Amino acid sequence: MPYPEGHKLKVRGKIIESAAQAFRTHGIREISVPFIMKGAGLTHGGFYSHFENKEQLVAEVCRYAISDTIALLQKAADEETQNPKIHAVIHYYLSQHHRDRTEMGCILPALSSEISRASEEVRHIFTQELARMIDFISNIAEVDKSVGSALLSTMVGTVVLARSVNDAELSDSLLAAGKQQAKALLAA
Repeated sequence: MPYPEGHKLKVRGKIIESAAQAFRTHGIREISVPFIMKGAGLTHGGFYSHFENKEQLVAEVCRYAISDTIALLQKAADEETQNPKIHAVIHYYLSQHHRDRTEMGCILPALSSEISRASEEVRHIFTQELARMIDFISNIAEVDKSVGSALLSTMVGTVVLARSVNDAELSDSLLAAGKQQAKALLAA
């Protein structure tokens, strides 16, 4: 009996979602194809009917995860009624919730160090997606790309450091300082 129309695309999406969650939480190198497939509720053997290799999956995850993050940040911006929309984006991105929910968080702080050692194909896709994120931040903040790049860099760096320490008070103070500096950057 044949699968219904769109089945293969739906399965591919489940694999990408599983991989995105796993990569955000554990990194790329630590996660195996069988682990990803198990997370998608599938068997390992089916992976290669959707992807040529893990590198192709990583590239797809970069596209998916940035789109996911932009959607979350856009939702936060759309809910803001009194302050500039970028303030809602900054508060969401530099929140305890975003810091602590790595499985749903932005891939930039989670994967940048690994991507720097990835294949040229993956780095190319990551570069495109980073540029898309910079455009989103620049547009929502109504600033040029130079300021948008600096703002995003501040936010990503803050999350990296806040996730890296084992002192909750220091981590929270890093988030607070990052919010303050991000807003100061916009005011400059």
